[in-house]
Amino acid sequence: MDIVIREALPAEYEALGAITAQAYLGDGLLTFGEEDPYLARLRDVAGRAADSEILVAAHSDGQLLGGVAFAPPGSSFRDIAGSDEAEFRMLAVAREGRGQGIGEALVRACIDRARALAGVRRLVLSTSDDMPTAHRLYERLGFVRTPARDWEPFPGLALLTYGLEL
Repeated sequence: MDIVIREALPAEYEALGAITAQAYLGDGLLTFGEEDPYLARLRDVAGRAADSEILVAAHSDGQLLGGVAFAPPGSSFRDIAGSDEAEFRMLAVAREGRGQGIGEALVRACIDRARALAGVRRLVLSTSDDMPTAHRLYERLGFVRTPARDWEPFPGLALLTYGLEL
């Protein structure tokens, strides 16, 4: 499959929001399903594009197959990153793109962007315990668990953290 990783176009934000929402819903990651308040945030690509770089994986025919938000130092879209760290969030791959290396390509693009930034020494992320496939990907790419940074955005939702020394 011929895939390119590139910055999202504003005209693609709605489609990427749908892919992201469906990935989280389809994987059973939202406590309240279609009624989960986080669903609106997953769909709001334009909102996160205001203070992060939105990357997409697109097939040569233009079909979007996934995306991720890359937040460099200074971005208000970061949850756990320190001043010398970049962070990525909301990695999602469409059902039809799974098992084809798209998630890995998006994470590698984030790693490349973080390495290109002067003064950035680590790339970090948060994930839920319900994402073992993602955990295996992160670990294969050299990320290590950072349990001291695990956190709860709200009571009952425990997030695990990983970091990659650059």
